Amino acid sequence: MSGLAFDPLLPWPIVAALALLAGLVALWSLWRGLRGWLLRGLAGLAVAAALAGPALESGIRNKLSDIVILLDDRSASQALPGRAAQTDAAVEELTRQLAALPDTEIRRVTLGDDPDGTLAGAALTRALAAEPQGRVAGVIALTDGLVHDAPMVPAAAPAPVHVLLTGQPADWDRRLVIEEAPAYGLIGKPVTIRLRVEDQGAVPPEVAQTPARLRIMLDGEEMRSLDLPPGVTLDLPVVPDHAGQNVVSIGFDAPEGPTPELTDRNNSAAVQIQGVRDRLRVLLVSGAPHAGERTWRNLLKSDANVDLIHFTILRPPDKMDAVPVDEMSLIAFPTQELFLERIKDFDLIIFDRDRVRGILMPLYYENIRRYVEEGGAVLVSAGPEMSTVESLNLSPMGAIIPARPTGRVYDEPFLPRLTEEGQRHPVTAGLPGAPAEGSDSHWGRWLRMSQVIPDPRAQVVMTGANDEPLLILNRVGKGRVALLTSDQVWLWGRGFEGGGPQLELLRRIAHWSMQEPELEEEALLADVTGGLTVTITRRTMDETAGPLRITRPDGGTEDLPLAEAGPGRFTARWTARGPGLYRLADGEISRVLALGPAAPREFEETVASGAVLGPLAEATQGAVLPLSEGVPSLRTVREGRPAHGQGVAGPWIAITPRDAASVSGMTHRPLLPGWAWLALIAGLALAGWLAEGRGRLRRA
Repeated sequence: MSGLAFDPLLPWPIVAALALLAGLVALWSLWRGLRGWLLRGLAGLAVAAALAGPALESGIRNKLSDIVILLDDRSASQALPGRAAQTDAAVEELTRQLAALPDTEIRRVTLGDDPDGTLAGAALTRALAAEPQGRVAGVIALTDGLVHDAPMVPAAAPAPVHVLLTGQPADWDRRLVIEEAPAYGLIGKPVTIRLRVEDQGAVPPEVAQTPARLRIMLDGEEMRSLDLPPGVTLDLPVVPDHAGQNVVSIGFDAPEGPTPELTDRNNSAAVQIQGVRDRLRVLLVSGAPHAGERTWRNLLKSDANVDLIHFTILRPPDKMDAVPVDEMSLIAFPTQELFLERIKDFDLIIFDRDRVRGILMPLYYENIRRYVEEGGAVLVSAGPEMSTVESLNLSPMGAIIPARPTGRVYDEPFLPRLTEEGQRHPVTAGLPGAPAEGSDSHWGRWLRMSQVIPDPRAQVVMTGANDEPLLILNRVGKGRVALLTSDQVWLWGRGFEGGGPQLELLRRIAHWSMQEPELEEEALLADVTGGLTVTITRRTMDETAGPLRITRPDGGTEDLPLAEAGPGRFTARWTARGPGLYRLADGEISRVLALGPAAPREFEETVASGAVLGPLAEATQGAVLPLSEGVPSLRTVREGRPAHGQGVAGPWIAITPRDAASVSGMTHRPLLPGWAWLALIAGLALAGWLAEGRGRLRRA
């Protein structure tokens, strides 16, 4: 190839000014009637042209091959029946046809699995940006069209984009759609999950009229089942029954029809609802003012989520004095309202050095017992009164108190210590500053406690004087009872002899009584540390645990051994094979774990569609064609012409050759040598002068 180039000796503005000046001089000469005006003007223009440095450039033109981008979708949805074989056959046939075209290269882009779905838009954008736009002759995408990054799909392309869809015309699928689901819910209060069943594709008529039989399960336990027709939105009420994660799994079996649906992996879903308490309602009854009374009040009032009702009995019925009742400012104890009418409103009842002295009738104590058996919580902090005839053990409530007093009181200093059970129990295990075995470290001493005989079913987690039980925990029916046989815990808060973890211990006792999941003795905890990796902790009062039985979403099982990480704690790190709903079980303890969506994004929609990539194909005069009708033949057309059509042998698609080339071996040669420019300018100037001279002689 060759062409004209310029290498100016002066800046272009000066060259342009000289050319303009030459033109003005020629016009002035014409106006004056000088016969050499044209030659003078040409001489000036020749000066400007010489200063512009015109030169001839020539080089060798090398033709470049055209590039065709072949997008090969191998995402999870492409593994549905028949699609992989369709894709393989199409790739082989198109590769053969493209190889037969002269000067054509193939850039193959393979899409794999991604947690965010099929990212074909981003892959296309990257592939087009990586190639010279002048060489791209076409794009062919082999996919089911289920693209999950629609905003990333380019709006245009330099060549036709063709989308060849896998799948069959008879494909259909039924799926479960969760339209709305809460992330949090109040314990005991219903929350609403909005859902529907949706049919897609060529649904057989007999299936379209059949409702789906939904099964709803909470933490692996079936709640209810119901029939839901396709297309009908259902508001499903669910009641979180405990703090922490409540896993609601919803699903239905694959419908029966003449042809099976594409997949049943989108027939179920898992919703994780974090159960939270609205407000913790606590009733604190102090039998008499004492040094440790404010300890309980400070503990409970320090938590903004606690609604506390605190009564201190200052003037019991047996106190005789001459002060008239109407002159006292004391508040009457609303015993009937609290212990009969409103008792179930409380999450925890604390008796702090309370005694039986006629304020509460036997009927009230009986009601407290039923309250515990039905799921309530009672904490008793006992002083010397426990060893007297006014002990709560002698009331109907004594049936639920986890120890029986002997009548003896140890009025001497002692060191609180953890028992072997206490080192495993979550209420006391790992308490800050716990005395290490074999060391001289210890918590501060207490000064008084009552001797008791614990219930054989109860757990003694702390001991005091002469290794007698100090803290006893027990389950009664559906509820729980805790007993402190000393009223000296306040000494830790005052820092007596170094003090101890007073607030932490009392907080744990209260929360265990209210059945907080993190303080369960027998528990199975799972912490998802990233993606599909889970750290599993088995907490137990036994000396051994495991192996753990894991049931996968496909129904298969595997056993996972657990390693001891501390007293009563066994852990393991495990990586799941894929997202879905897993069930973990060790004996009677089980937990449902949802990793990612129960139905991966690839299977939310499964019927092939060109809705996302269709606009790009239309904008580039490309086509969206089903591979079920066969692989289209390949042609070449000029740029701007229709790039697809229907021929005698079937559909065809086309690419547009770009005729791109590179130039090499460039040469640069001046249009005229310097002496030639000088001769040309001098000749034109001289000819103009002579012409003007002759004109003057004739006029003379």
